[in-house]
Amino acid sequence: MRPLPLLVFGLAIATASALAAEEIGDAAQGEAHFKRQCSACHQIGEGAVNRVGPRLNGVFGRRAGALEDYKYSKPMARMGSDGLTWTLETLDAYIENPKALVSGTRMNYRGLDDPEARADLLAYMREWSDKPRDIPEAEPTALGTDHTVDPAILAIKGDPAYGEYLSSECTNCHQVDGSDQGIPSVTGWPTEDFVVAMHAYREKLRPHPVMQMMAGRLSDDEIAALAAYFATLD
Repeated sequence: MRPLPLLVFGLAIATASALAAEEIGDAAQGEAHFKRQCSACHQIGEGAVNRVGPRLNGVFGRRAGALEDYKYSKPMARMGSDGLTWTLETLDAYIENPKALVSGTRMNYRGLDDPEARADLLAYMREWSDKPRDIPEAEPTALGTDHTVDPAILAIKGDPAYGEYLSSECTNCHQVDGSDQGIPSVTGWPTEDFVVAMHAYREKLRPHPVMQMMAGRLSDDEIAALAAYFATLD
């Protein structure tokens, strides 16, 4: 079999990359979303450099906090150490609500609610990631999944006294005085941030296996109680 001419081979690769992006969303629309919502802090594409946020070339399949020439926030670096990797599913959840995956992230972005717009944005971003056919994929149903916590759950008023009773397992690792000794502080957290984070562990979006197990054992009322208790601590 004769080898393909280089021009034909290059066109085949470009076509495969374009098709891979189309499976997510409309990359042209995604570029417009990126320019409106992301470009103030991030660059992507030819010649991209770090700005307020890290450059996003090659972000798919990359461990969170992995660029050696960018200084990440401590929470982002810690999530990378825990194993958070940027896939379709985790990027989709992070763009929808950054605090769902990284509590204390310094990315000042409220999130993008529209699942179609997120799919378009991800299609554009993936065009600038290496080997798009080899990128770790989420399940086909993951894109467009609503990762937000049900407002009825967020509205639960937790009992701080009950939360204090439940907190003994938490305080085996987390310090009640708010100190950070390699394990993040959870004291003084806004209750909604606490609940959102715990539900992200439940969905296994956050990668820490012990926290996934603990969040999976807790009821919504118990999570609300813990959130209410830790919010009262200075």
